Parts: sequence; structure tokens; C-alpha cells
Amino acid sequence: MPSFRSIARTGLSALLFLMGGVQVASADDAEWGCQVLLCAASQSPSWHGVPYCVPPMTKLIAAMKLPGFTWPICPGAGTGAPGFQQYDDCPTGYSIAEDESGHGGSTQTSCVKYADGSGGHGNNRVEVDRIPRPMKQAPYYFDISGSDGAKSRFWFDLHL
Repeated sequence: MPSFRSIARTGLSALLFLMGGVQVASADDAEWGCQVLLCAASQSPSWHGVPYCVPPMTKLIAAMKLPGFTWPICPGAGTGAPGFQQYDDCPTGYSIAEDESGHGGSTQTSCVKYADGSGGHGNNRVEVDRIPRPMKQAPYYFDISGSDGAKSRFWFDLHL
């Protein structure tokens, strides 16, 4: 049975290949930003289940709490810092609602369901249900380009 280190090494090699890199690097040699990218892209199991990934991701989570934090970058990947999407889609039949934030702005933290309030005539919609918008379990993502230029999105979390 292959070790997690050999799986991580193979994963990094595959990631570098997908990014069009000509060098095959060992996971042990990867810069911290590349380690983070490799681990964030691990889907089955997630980075939590890959022993190689726990130290660099734990280091990342700790670093994010420090003033002046900047995301570690993997220079050859061309991904930069990850995207972040806090909320999941509303359930079927619900729409995103604009809620007043109390500071002159609006937020999209609720999902609302409407019914026709005019017996089927006109555009009188009546709100029949409002629920909190679901939070994403894995709100961070990297869009990684393959050698063919097609992008794949890899979602990940930063929970210990």
C-alpha cells in the first residue's frame, strides 16, 4: 500500500503536470504556497485526511490570524490567493433575499420563498417563508488551469 508521502508526491507531480510544468518536484521540496495549493486541491480525502497536509495547513490557519497576513503563493501555478464564497445556494424554491444590514447597506444572508398573492393575477408576490442562507462547509476555492487551459474549481475549508 502506498504511503501518504508517495501519494502527496504523486499528487504534486500531477498538479504540476496539469499546470504545464516540466519539472517533477517532490512534495518534500515544495514551497509552502505550493504545499497549501496541493493540500487544498485534495478532495478525497480532504487535506484533513492526508498527514502530509496537516502541518502546512495548520501553519496557514495560524498565519491568517497574524497582522499583515498575505496568502502564500505557488509561483508556478498561476492561481494567486484563493477565492472565498461564504454562502451556499438557497434551497430549491427559494431566492436570495436582500436584508438590510443596519449600516445603510444590504446583505444577502437570507433565502425567501414567495407565493402569488393575487390569486394568479398580476405580480403581487407575498413572502411565505424566510430562512437563513446556508453557509458553505468549504468556502475557499482555487481555480486551477489544466494543460488544456480548462479550469477546475477545488473547494476547501480551513477548519481544524
